[in-house]
Amino acid sequence: MIVLGIEGTAHTLGIGIVTEKKVLANVFDTLTTEKGGIHPKKAAEHHARLLKPLLQKALQTAGITMEDANVIAFSQGPGLGPALRVVATAARALAIKYEKPIIGVNHCIAHVEITKMFGVRDPVGLYVSGGNTQVLALEGGRYRVFGETLDIGIGNAIDTFARELGIGFPGGPKIEKLALRGERYIELPYAVKGMDLSFSGILTEAVRKYRTGKYRVEDLAYSFQETAFSALVEVTERAIAHTGKDEVVLVGGVAANNRLREMLKAMTEDRSIDFFVPPYDLCRDNGAMIAYTGLRMYLGGVRFSLGDTVVKQKFRTDEVEVIWN
Repeated sequence: MIVLGIEGTAHTLGIGIVTEKKVLANVFDTLTTEKGGIHPKKAAEHHARLLKPLLQKALQTAGITMEDANVIAFSQGPGLGPALRVVATAARALAIKYEKPIIGVNHCIAHVEITKMFGVRDPVGLYVSGGNTQVLALEGGRYRVFGETLDIGIGNAIDTFARELGIGFPGGPKIEKLALRGERYIELPYAVKGMDLSFSGILTEAVRKYRTGKYRVEDLAYSFQETAFSALVEVTERAIAHTGKDEVVLVGGVAANNRLREMLKAMTEDRSIDFFVPPYDLCRDNGAMIAYTGLRMYLGGVRFSLGDTVVKQKFRTDEVEVIWN
């Protein structure tokens, strides 16, 4: 079976084409800005402008035509409303024109599901991106959220800090590079509330300290990462203890951070459980994860009518009944 997936929840438009065991194509383009964050209207315009050329590139890379695709999948949410609507409209148009079944996919679930292409069975997933920070695991037929941010996602916190430092968007790689030159830890608020996390306090205090001019930016970047990532590892470890699962996966754009990987690897080695990070192109927002999840859903008996494809800006991970596993 061949499934074409379209991702467009935020700043990245991605188109992926997969089979049960292989990614045939995974192309994307990301909207970037020098100042400020991502405006929903700008993201929608970006997606609308690039959909056709990216689709052509994906088909060419995969060596197929639209007639060869068996199913069309798209990111139904959560995300930015205008961007989601562009993607959903395109998916519906393709499904109607080529008479293909259509599947709406929860973006957060897709980040974890793509790891199963690599033999992961039943993991605890730490999903860390710009807009989302969640610890997920499949329990009772749904992906349950065992911990999540109460305010902003870790990626947004890092990006906002980077903008305050005047180093642009996306800020993650730049903060990581600065942190490598950090020489001392500067105390920042550590906020774990039960199983949930908060990053607004860390961000506010790091910015306040930066504005005083008394601290090296390298030390602040190092301290920001150490504090925030320690909280992420703590909540993930608690979820492992609660669920008894023996696999952890790290997904989302922030999964590219080597320090976060190191900390999770050390924790999982202490517990003698498996740790897996997909290739980065499958960690970040991408169409292949949407296509693969759509494939698993379709093979598991999930069916959508066109009326079921309305976008859901606040699409909760645990809303989805997982009947395909």
